[in-house]
Amino acid sequence: MTITISTASARKNLAEIVNQVAYGVEPVILTRRGKEVAALVSIEELELLQQIENHLDIADAKKALAEGGDNLQADEVWKQLGL
Repeated sequence: MTITISTASARKNLAEIVNQVAYGVEPVILTRRGKEVAALVSIEELELLQQIENHLDIADAKKALAEGGDNLQADEVWKQLGL
């Protein structure tokens, strides 16, 4: 069950909320004026999300490499982007 709490309440109870997230393994959604604006997740959940993102990035890179096409030198791309 995900907990939803206002940012004002979170400010007052930060230590308790951090403990709930860290040890209860439940994310906490923060709201401002009734709108969801952020989430607090355990470090384990964050690491899992990062692993998933890395896996997707690798899959996309492999797909792009397999497609072929014109290859550009990195310095040419940076030049085109004004970097």
